[in-house]
Amino acid sequence: MRQVKPRENLSIRKQCYLLEVPRSRLYYSPVPEKPENLIMMKIMDEHLTNHPAEGVLSMVGLMAEHGFHVNPKRIRRLFKIMDYCAIYRRKNLSKLGLADYIRPYLLRNLTIDRPNQVWSTDITYIPMKKGFLYLTAIMDVYSRKILSWGISNTLEAQWCVDVFNDAVERYGAPQIINSDQGSQYTSAVWTRAVEKHEVKISMDGKGRAIDNIWIERFWKTIKYNYLTFHPAETGLELYKNVDYYVKYYNNKKHQTTGLKPNVAYNPFYTQNLAS
Repeated sequence: MRQVKPRENLSIRKQCYLLEVPRSRLYYSPVPEKPENLIMMKIMDEHLTNHPAEGVLSMVGLMAEHGFHVNPKRIRRLFKIMDYCAIYRRKNLSKLGLADYIRPYLLRNLTIDRPNQVWSTDITYIPMKKGFLYLTAIMDVYSRKILSWGISNTLEAQWCVDVFNDAVERYGAPQIINSDQGSQYTSAVWTRAVEKHEVKISMDGKGRAIDNIWIERFWKTIKYNYLTFHPAETGLELYKNVDYYVKYYNNKKHQTTGLKPNVAYNPFYTQNLAS
């Protein structure tokens, strides 16, 4: 892509020099994943949603059952693309990386009895007919309402910050927001953006997916109840599918609360209920 109008008579070499941009970036075209890799990632995503403790060797066996004879190295590469890490007990749990941005888990034994008290956020991998994208969302734990969400083809922290800021702008800031210890949430960008609103940051213990079970259950719901039956071909189609289901989910009676998330999130409802 040229940064200067063609008639300006500046060569691409000169434009790149002035803008301090490597010329290779202008000519580089990312190589798409092989179709068989996309099929394998879709199979693994469906399986791992129900069996999050299984790892590389289990997936090598699972792929063999589906006719894909691959080695562990290939499975590890696909796991990295999917941003997946098997859940299991690890040694030396107290020795963590990026210690400056890791926060303790604040929800243990906490009574959550009102909207905007605790939010939950996470990222999941969404397979498509050709390719894949990532979905992030923010849920109010009390009501189970999806407050904001976003789709991206990268896992940048700023993307998560934008979704968080959208939720704060629409609903105000919560007291606590809980996430896992992914690189997006253990970054300076995320930490500063959240603490700017005087929101306390809570993080799952390493290898403890149940600490953020509310949003994990929503991932399973939206994937198995809708997206699996409506595979998208484009990002726009996926956006429309997610938008439709989030609106449906927020207006459907939740099995745990017995209320529609949109109703349970209404502060006037909780005030009347308390009285």
